[in-house]
Amino acid sequence: MDVKIKRALISVSDKNGVVEFAKELTSMGVAIISTGGTAKVLADAGIDVMSVDSVTGFPEMMNGRVKTLHPKIHGGLLGLRDNAEHAAAMKEHQIEPIDLVCVNLYPFEQTVAKPGCMLEEAIENIDIGGPSMVRSAAKNNKFVTIVTNAAQYDTVLAEMKDKNGATSQPLRTKFARAAFSLTASYDAAISKYLNAQAQDLFPDRVSLAVVKENELRYGENPHQKGAFYKLTDCKEVSVGGAKLLDGGTPISFNNLMDTNAAFELVKEFDTPAAVVVKHMNPCGCAMDGDICKAYEKAYLGDVVSAFGGIIALNRTVDNELATVIMESYARFGKAQGAAGFFAEVIIAPSYDADAVETIRTLKGWGQRVRLLETGPIDRAKMDAAEYDVRCIVGGLLLQQRDLVAWELEQLSFPTKLKPTDEQLEDLKLAWITAKHVKSNTITLVNGKKLVGVGAGQMNRVESGLISFKMAGEMAKGAAMGSDAFFPFPDNVENAAKAGVACIVQPGGSKKDGEVVAKADELGIAMVFTGKRHFKH
Repeated sequence: MDVKIKRALISVSDKNGVVEFAKELTSMGVAIISTGGTAKVLADAGIDVMSVDSVTGFPEMMNGRVKTLHPKIHGGLLGLRDNAEHAAAMKEHQIEPIDLVCVNLYPFEQTVAKPGCMLEEAIENIDIGGPSMVRSAAKNNKFVTIVTNAAQYDTVLAEMKDKNGATSQPLRTKFARAAFSLTASYDAAISKYLNAQAQDLFPDRVSLAVVKENELRYGENPHQKGAFYKLTDCKEVSVGGAKLLDGGTPISFNNLMDTNAAFELVKEFDTPAAVVVKHMNPCGCAMDGDICKAYEKAYLGDVVSAFGGIIALNRTVDNELATVIMESYARFGKAQGAAGFFAEVIIAPSYDADAVETIRTLKGWGQRVRLLETGPIDRAKMDAAEYDVRCIVGGLLLQQRDLVAWELEQLSFPTKLKPTDEQLEDLKLAWITAKHVKSNTITLVNGKKLVGVGAGQMNRVESGLISFKMAGEMAKGAAMGSDAFFPFPDNVENAAKAGVACIVQPGGSKKDGEVVAKADELGIAMVFTGKRHFKH
């Protein structure tokens, strides 16, 4: 059923485009009701406006807290025009129907994101009348059109022009669904803020406010549909907030998962660092004073696995680095037995213009690679309050994010042999990398370069054997990292056979004494972190 728009109520915090929208409505004979600041903006633009208090016969009060919460507003929104009882009540109480509501809400999320925002200011920016009108109009979408953001203005106007000033039921239903999603997200943001103020980490009810960024070609596999939803209040530099540069193939579900794994690892380092990830696990990771050298070392960690991987960098991609990346196979990979090289995604804080040109034109695969730009990395702005969410069938598991990395002051040194300063640097990289590899995990680092990874095995011994095989001769003198403690000395014995010089692990096993004694016997320095990094 089409419903002709005769009266519209407009009350918006974000006034972009509202004057033009209202002018178009009035040109089609629509009477405009408005409140406060919106009414002034429209009147100043020469638009005839009825104030809300002229409709309700009741003044705005309490600093604007009470203005639209009135039967003449909500009766005009909720009344069913085809219901005789409703029609009689409206006539008796002189309630005129309102056919269109244009409302966007007080900027609560923007307010609480401001430095120094106090609770009182946050409370005052909780919109009450706006969500009430939105919900009333959305509930009665059989007769009322609800418009909640400026992106909808043109759609409404186009349909009204096509339908002699009316809107269709499909449009009203679509906008009603968007309206209820908006109020749900708005309430979720308020709930999250108030729970954080109360330091209530796991309240009885949790609402997550997310908005669809884009639909994906498919999910993890082609027979699964997929979409990317963005947390509305996340200010941390992340894959979720990264900008996809023009060109390249549309980003996929697996791209986003793998790129997040790569970028969260590279964010751990203050010094220039590069990471290469394949199927959620790092196959290359390195630090160096020179970002080009860091990338070269990361790529050389496993040139076979790097094929079709994700490259993450914590420095700007300039033309020199872009050239090194694009020529990885010719410069380094071919000599190491690689069959070829291309990257699915490159993510970095920024790109120089000539670097993007080089990536897009130097090799054929450069036209397909997705380039993500995040902005400067600032670990101080990591959001410890954001949940790490895992899904199981029928529910969600929520936990705090694992933001613990290398805590030098928390280390203990149980073996007779102590690591050198140079070895401590390798142990640091081995430990941080192990944090980002699927458990059970054994990592090997030599010369601040990841040279061996044993990921996701059912027993830690097997993970170690895989990492030793991958490292080959580079295992000699290497630092070894384990995401959890050693229940037996077998990993230490195998490490000694491979030539490992030092080991970092959490400690805490009942057999720590035996493990340390074996390390002393075999001449291996060991470090305990006191923290575990399981990653399921």
